[in-house]
Amino acid sequence: MKRIVFCDFDGTITVEETFVAVLKKFAPELSAKLIPEMYAQRLTLRQGVREILQSIPSSSYAEILEFTRSQAMRPGFLELLDFLDFQGVPLVVVSGGLRGMVEIVLGTIQQRVHAIHAVDVDTSGTLLKVRSDYEGETELVAKVQVMAEYPADKKIAIGDSLTDLNMGLEASLVFARDRLAEYLNQHQKPYIPWNDFFDIRDYLAKSWRSF
Repeated sequence: MKRIVFCDFDGTITVEETFVAVLKKFAPELSAKLIPEMYAQRLTLRQGVREILQSIPSSSYAEILEFTRSQAMRPGFLELLDFLDFQGVPLVVVSGGLRGMVEIVLGTIQQRVHAIHAVDVDTSGTLLKVRSDYEGETELVAKVQVMAEYPADKKIAIGDSLTDLNMGLEASLVFARDRLAEYLNQHQKPYIPWNDFFDIRDYLAKSWRSF
């Protein structure tokens, strides 16, 4: 595989930080305590997100999905998929949030992405129980582990926040906005700033010289 694109979901494909909004809505006190600690990198995503999720009753899961249903996608995502299809380049969605939320927002579009990697939850008990196939030392979904599953000459990452930092540091080319741009600045990792997926499509079209 010559090229592949890895794209975050929450706050990247969606306009809003959907997963953070879910945590704050369904576990407000614990979220208020732990989310700032995760952003400050004093608490790992693996610890913080697991603790918050596993404090939420399983009976709330259907409401979580319904809350997600109204979330808007950032402009240009379909056009980016069209461009990548034309180029024969797969797009893999890698989310530190819940798989069910990703699938609800993407709807039929999920058939056009190469794969979705995200956090799964077991709702058979009283409280949600987290399951992840790619749990890492500091992340519930270690995005670099996912990237390693897809050998390619050029790995392109798209993201917006802390969950995308390791992915961004690993990528050949990274499109960063919001918190991710700040973290990459701290690590002195070059990136391309972006506002919507049209920006990404146009940059890739120009650099690949065939659109």
